[in-house]
Amino acid sequence: MKFAYADPPYIGQAKRHYGSEEVDHVLLLHQLESDYPDGWALSCSSPSLQQLLAICPDDVRVMAWVKPFASFKPNVNPAYAWEPVIIRGGRKRTREQPTVRDWVSSNITLQRGLVGAKPESFAMWLFQVLNIQDGDTLDDLFPGTNAVTKALDKYRTNRQLQLQVKP
Repeated sequence: MKFAYADPPYIGQAKRHYGSEEVDHVLLLHQLESDYPDGWALSCSSPSLQQLLAICPDDVRVMAWVKPFASFKPNVNPAYAWEPVIIRGGRKRTREQPTVRDWVSSNITLQRGLVGAKPESFAMWLFQVLNIQDGDTLDDLFPGTNAVTKALDKYRTNRQLQLQVKP
């Protein structure tokens, strides 16, 4: 199966954080739908969630990355301490596989060289949500620090070790 993860600059934040032009989220969602029918995930900000859901297919699901430790900014109350993750598709889980929650609690990353770099525990949860197996591919459309790709390598290695240990 072929999956994708998109963590683009959030709507209205491209120039401020990355010195780049805004991402066309309509085109991005069309690309995700057409190129990744097996499944995809899109990280976004809570202020943009309504706008993005309006252009998403009806069968998406909103999940949450909850951040126990998050940056508190002056005059921003309540704090932004969670981020939506829009998911579509993924491999159906079997009854033998453990149930995956529709949220993950994981601290933000600091000093990774890029605003918004995702922690390894977030990526591991995402792989479980999509139910990525050996032989599957995951295209990280906005690789940034390559944290998701590195986590996928570790995920695959850990799965191989678990398969070898089982009788």
